[in-house]
Amino acid sequence: MFASLLAINWEPELRGILTVMIGGAVWMGSVYLILATNVGARLGFLVALTGLMGWMALMGTVWWIYGIGLKGEVPEWTQVPGRTVIQEVDLLFQAGVLDEPVAVDSGTDAVVASAAVQSQLDAQGWDQVAESAPEFGQAVASAGVFLEEEDAFAPGEFEVTAVYEVDPPAESAYPKLGPNGEFDQLAFFHKPYYTLVEVAPYEDLRVEEGRAPTPPQVDNSQQRQYVYMIRDLGSLREPAAYITIGSTLAFLVLCWLLHRRDRFVAENRARKALEQG
Repeated sequence: MFASLLAINWEPELRGILTVMIGGAVWMGSVYLILATNVGARLGFLVALTGLMGWMALMGTVWWIYGIGLKGEVPEWTQVPGRTVIQEVDLLFQAGVLDEPVAVDSGTDAVVASAAVQSQLDAQGWDQVAESAPEFGQAVASAGVFLEEEDAFAPGEFEVTAVYEVDPPAESAYPKLGPNGEFDQLAFFHKPYYTLVEVAPYEDLRVEEGRAPTPPQVDNSQQRQYVYMIRDLGSLREPAAYITIGSTLAFLVLCWLLHRRDRFVAENRARKALEQG
């Protein structure tokens, strides 16, 4: 017995599981005990279970609306396998980003090649994200992680010059209800949402003793590099939605069973009254 208590105190996971189990048993068991002593064991269990399912349906609805409680996967940018870091402009066509290859070579000025890529992206329906938009900073942070993982650049060796997206987030998720699609709580399906981040390498810094290092300057002699990412919208509200839908269905079925029982009781009482009359 003492060894068991020591094991429970030593393992925080086991202690947490037992705490939840005891709390749930006391919470639901106390309500059931009160109902069982007043309406009977079977009917008390049915009433207690119906109340529990109704409460869970309300709780799940609040979680679903506000995105709190039991959460799923959060939205994030993920890699496009084998095509995440594109280190040459002419490889954008081979990676499937551009529909047609860009006519550039190793001697083409980096600014000219970047403008050619931007022109073709505009023709294909890509939108350039403003630097003041929240999506810009999020995409830049994710692109920096992927560049470091692929050993393309180290921190402080590059500058993000542009961020492009092919599908605006407001139009990628469906179905949406309402005149302007303002109700998006049921938008579980979405089109692929791609983002392309353009980065430019810095020139090598000249460090002299006794002097501050020179500010980093973009090296226009080297072509721009690109980070191709896909936006995973995650499943933040899916667990809450499953709880709400499942609890609501169980609550309706249990309410129907209670109503069916009441009808049987009323019929039996009416039949007994006729027999006695």
